[in-house]
Amino acid sequence: MVSGNLLYRRKRSWRADEFVSRSTLQLLDFDDGSPPEHAWRRKLSSHANRLKEFNVTFREAIRMMKLGLRLWSYIREEASHGRKAPIDPFTREGNKPSASQGVPLGGMGSGSISRGFRGEFKHWQITPGSCEMSPVMANQFSIFVTRGGTKKYASVLSPGQLDGLKKSTDDGISSWDWKLKGDRSTYHALFPRAWTVYDGEPDPELKVSCRQISPFIPHDYQESSLPTSVFVYTLVNTGKERAKVSLLMTWANSIGGLSHHSGDHVNEPFVGKNGVSGVLLHHKTANNNPPVTFAIAACENQNVNVTVLPVFGLSGESSVTARGMWGTMVQVILLLSFLCFSLHVIPCFR
Repeated sequence: MVSGNLLYRRKRSWRADEFVSRSTLQLLDFDDGSPPEHAWRRKLSSHANRLKEFNVTFREAIRMMKLGLRLWSYIREEASHGRKAPIDPFTREGNKPSASQGVPLGGMGSGSISRGFRGEFKHWQITPGSCEMSPVMANQFSIFVTRGGTKKYASVLSPGQLDGLKKSTDDGISSWDWKLKGDRSTYHALFPRAWTVYDGEPDPELKVSCRQISPFIPHDYQESSLPTSVFVYTLVNTGKERAKVSLLMTWANSIGGLSHHSGDHVNEPFVGKNGVSGVLLHHKTANNNPPVTFAIAACENQNVNVTVLPVFGLSGESSVTARGMWGTMVQVILLLSFLCFSLHVIPCFR
């Protein structure tokens, strides 16, 4: 008897020029900013649908019932001892796999942070044996562009239809400009790298590529185990006017879950060698787990200016609020006098 699975034909790999114009791919190719020929691709305007391949038929459910009962008993036993089972397909998050994960950040065996194809950082697997599923919405890349003092563009580089955003009238991240529609922005994944191409969003005359890579090096397990990731931005101006550009990175001193609100976290700015500067985020985890320190940094050169704001808050009680920081960025970009594509980076939020 022939199984229906034998008749299933896998869809071929999507070509890059089906999602990004060929002219844009050629412009970005000089600095490896162009995505590869074969990759997993999504438009940022698309949504993460539940994968049909993971639906279980009635016959399959009957055959796996004994295994399911054993797994359920194990999960209950772990919960009775105050522990969380590493595999739990019965929870709300665990039983709904979807095509939204993207390429994770981090090396082998060192924990990881997933980044969805729409730009959100989630699935925090920092503490051994646990995974915080929800995204931390303050962790974002944003861009600010001005041309000739008249044309201005400012937006978070992620679509604004994300969960967790409140009214734009508060002092938190909802007050930022979430203007990206994602119709002309695409995500391309080929592990361990990923590319996000903004083909004229939010500035119609600016092509932007964000290249993400984690340290997976053949025959070098020590370097491949480093808990790190690098983001490289390539910008191409197709307009007649010079563009003054600021890139903003915000990062919460958090690993999600309970530790997001546990307090006693410390942010420490630092200046390294060869023009590198950034922030150390010392994080006190919850439930007596070991502390975690994030290091976020950028490299300065003759065309790139790096600025660090160690702390800003989400409420009016903070001396620098998310709304106030965003407003300052919008005003500062109008006063910049850097050459052509200068990048202005502020990495972090507590």
